Amino acid sequence: MVEVKGIKKSFGGTEVLKGVDIKVGQGDVVAILGPSGSGKTTLLRCMNFLERAQAGQLVFDGQAYDLHKVTKKEIAAIRRKTAFVFQNYNLFLNKTALQNVTEGLVIARKMPKDQARQTAEQALEKVGLSDRMDYYPSQLSGGQQQRVAIARALAAQPEIIYFDEPTSALDPELTGEVLAVMRQLAEEGMTMLVVTHEMGFARNVSSQVVFMEDGLVVESAPSKEFFQSPRSQRTQEFLRLVGQE
Repeated sequence: MVEVKGIKKSFGGTEVLKGVDIKVGQGDVVAILGPSGSGKTTLLRCMNFLERAQAGQLVFDGQAYDLHKVTKKEIAAIRRKTAFVFQNYNLFLNKTALQNVTEGLVIARKMPKDQARQTAEQALEKVGLSDRMDYYPSQLSGGQQQRVAIARALAAQPEIIYFDEPTSALDPELTGEVLAVMRQLAEEGMTMLVVTHEMGFARNVSSQVVFMEDGLVVESAPSKEFFQSPRSQRTQEFLRLVGQE
């Protein structure tokens, strides 16, 4: 469904992505693991055009795009099929949970307000926040704010959701409630590409694991195979360090 080939990205003289290939099939949940600075977040941001790659190709729903030459019109068309959940929620602080979800539907997607409200209410109910629709972000816990962000993503009815370290700003108790929602989405067949440090999620929920380091994919394998029989010595070292081998 979504594939990138040979993606490269530099900031100044620092090459952050050095030719990365990754493929996500319909219904897959792909977890991207790796140490800090390995290029995981940059990859995700380039795939959704929050950063512009210097080289590489994106194939989305069978249509190929040159990442360096893709047009604004093409980017807009791709983004209508995707959603992005940020590490730090990115909610409007002066808007309620419901307004945070409806805003993009009305402004960006030109959805009628009544329809947007109904869609937003259904999305918030799905993430367990039907009783918090009129609360502002300051009145919500971090886990609840991230669930609003997930509801906002779901309301757009995307073909794929990109998650960038969705639990890294949360304490363990709140992490659990966010991961539970993500597990539910995975069980329902939502296609997801997840940059994460949550080994339990990668092992038990994802269908595929990609391990990155220094701007390159070191290893990519089905989750069970990745954790039980890692091929690369560097992958083995990483799993030992995080207590997963």
